[in-house]
Amino acid sequence: MSINDNILIKIREMKESLTPVEKLVAEYILENLEDIPHLSIKNLAQLTKTSDASVLRFCKTMGYTGYRSFIVSISASLGSMDEDEKDQYTDIQPGDDLSIIISNISRNNIKSIEDTHSVIDKNEIARAVQVLRQSKRIAFFGIGASSLIGIDAEQKFSRINKMCHTYADGHSQLAAAVLLEKNDVAIFISNSGSTVEILDSLEIAKKNGAVTIAITKYHKSELADEADIVLSISTPEVTIRSGAMGSRIAMLTIIDILFAGVASAEYKNVKKYLTKTHNILSSKHRK
Repeated sequence: MSINDNILIKIREMKESLTPVEKLVAEYILENLEDIPHLSIKNLAQLTKTSDASVLRFCKTMGYTGYRSFIVSISASLGSMDEDEKDQYTDIQPGDDLSIIISNISRNNIKSIEDTHSVIDKNEIARAVQVLRQSKRIAFFGIGASSLIGIDAEQKFSRINKMCHTYADGHSQLAAAVLLEKNDVAIFISNSGSTVEILDSLEIAKKNGAVTIAITKYHKSELADEADIVLSISTPEVTIRSGAMGSRIAMLTIIDILFAGVASAEYKNVKKYLTKTHNILSSKHRK
């Protein structure tokens, strides 16, 4: 169960992984939010050119036992949102004024964090923090923009004396995965959850007994299906503005949460490491 379990975010993020018929229902709902709470299952089936059974299957795919409970959840999600929150992510258009770019980028990044907060599973976060605390070493795996998240994570966890490293290309990832052992933790970072190099390394890490954690978009994917622990993010749907921008902000938020969770739980032990690293860096700044 997520912290704020927003069904509208769930529909948006899972839309592309639905069956063609379920996708028709999802798209209609997202395009007609205000009308949905007033529609019967028969009305919605007619408007989406599907059937009562198809709409009911869609509700069950979303995690509800029936149409009534689904509509109640839709109403609750709409009621908790103000007008600004109902707006979709805003893409950057060619020739946009700089003031518009500043506003839209800032708003989209804020929304990425807010939507990620809505899909965070507290129990999965707690499990991740626990295995990280018990880990012998931590390996971060990410390709392209996702590797930058691993570099940030490595910098943070190194400061509290955790043995860790980031692997940013397919060959080094395979070599690292094959050397992992029980009590090691492998964190796989992929927005799509379908990056081939990541999935290959995940398979090897699991075979070697490492605990696997996925940081990935909140939808059905092979990475989410195969990892031991899944930490979901919510990202904008954009065209010109690369999705890597929104996902980067969301993923960095997850890393910050994990680091703070581990550091807080072990503060008596890690305080000395934080102090040492802070002091040495501060001394360099004074020179």
